[in-house]
Amino acid sequence: MGRLFGTDGVRGLANGSLSPELALQVSGAAAQILSRGKKRALAVVGRDPRASGEMLEAAVTAGLTAAGVNVLSVGVLPTPAVAYLTGLYDACLGVMISASHNPMPDNGIKIFAAGGHKLDDAIEDRIEALIAEGAPLRPVGAAIGRVVNASGARDHGLVIPDQYSLAGTHERYVEHLVEATGQDLSGLTVVVDCAHGAAAEVGPAAYREAGATVFAINAEPDGLNINDGCGSTHLDQIQRAVREHGADLGIAHDGDADRTLAVDANGAIVDGDAILAILALAMHETGSLAQNTLVATVMSNLGLHIAMREAGITLRTTAVGDRYVLEELRRGGYNLGGEQSGHVVFPDYGTTGDGILTGLKLMARMAQTRRTLADLASVLETVPQVLVNVPVTDKAAVAAAPEIQEAVQEAERALGDSGRILLRPSGTEQLVRVMVEATDPVQAQQLADDLAKRVAAV
Repeated sequence: MGRLFGTDGVRGLANGSLSPELALQVSGAAAQILSRGKKRALAVVGRDPRASGEMLEAAVTAGLTAAGVNVLSVGVLPTPAVAYLTGLYDACLGVMISASHNPMPDNGIKIFAAGGHKLDDAIEDRIEALIAEGAPLRPVGAAIGRVVNASGARDHGLVIPDQYSLAGTHERYVEHLVEATGQDLSGLTVVVDCAHGAAAEVGPAAYREAGATVFAINAEPDGLNINDGCGSTHLDQIQRAVREHGADLGIAHDGDADRTLAVDANGAIVDGDAILAILALAMHETGSLAQNTLVATVMSNLGLHIAMREAGITLRTTAVGDRYVLEELRRGGYNLGGEQSGHVVFPDYGTTGDGILTGLKLMARMAQTRRTLADLASVLETVPQVLVNVPVTDKAAVAAAPEIQEAVQEAERALGDSGRILLRPSGTEQLVRVMVEATDPVQAQQLADDLAKRVAAV
């Protein structure tokens, strides 16, 4: 068996590579490891609205309760909400069933440890080893876990902190977001693309509660339309909607709302690098940017490095994946990090990327400065960057192939000091990603296309 966990949990074709049997095994093994030594442990389980989530939630719940863990089912909520509630309710683990920005046929299982923190590699390895052993713990009788819905009353001996009730988990998450915003957004108009996903209810609610005028699009999930030509991977609709409504900006989420991209009033895209630059400068200005440091990944544009250097801000880079950004944030005691794709993490308020909070913080900066998003984003001058995703059958083998490594070296020699190349296997799909940055956009495109052809030929 190859490694189950990618950069963001276990992901695959629902009822194919990600079967109910595998979901039961993964959740059962995670429960056995993460609840060890805890009596009547609790797990928080949520999902995005894709149809297969209903099936997989049943399997995950079966795995958890079969391992003796009680389950609090919170229904359709964003990934960061499940992480937040895992910490709020002092649960030993949380499980989010979602394939994020992937198309509807896919799904995934994201697991959080106590406090809502993503698992490190060592814990994932232990879960996989326990699955391979095939001898799960199976308590019987009264030791079997019980299930209660978040809307239900306190029941089955679930251990919940006294100051919290089980009711109103959606409302509690919205309250948390608005409190973290710290700014009245009255006067701002925003279009929100919910991707027919987990943000469909709580996203518009949070923006309205913070004071903004909100136009929501793609907010009618039916289980089949998640990410279908909409959301943060398809920005055409929100660009048109922002202009049609005369809005100040648009916010586009992915299927599980752990990331966001923006567009300004003219419809120009403001990506994760620009959002990070805006927020880092805001925190630097108030002296609240911990150790005057921003954390990003190797995929961030060279323009972000230049902007931070000119502002006197240290930029630390990690491998691709918000889990690695999180690890660096925790290791160094930093409080802002993220990815070009729109995952932005605020450790002061949450343990994972939160797209809705990112949108709120971006709007708060606009309200505080009374500047347009286009003006704020102008601090970042991007170096031309070309990204090509190449479908392959074995992403790791192709990326490591000697002929591909040689091709990368040839391209790097052609670039010299005028750019950089990054070729890596995707952490979530059977793709090899080819990224080329160069001051000459024509050269960047030519080199990316050539490398992509070589990758496809392996």
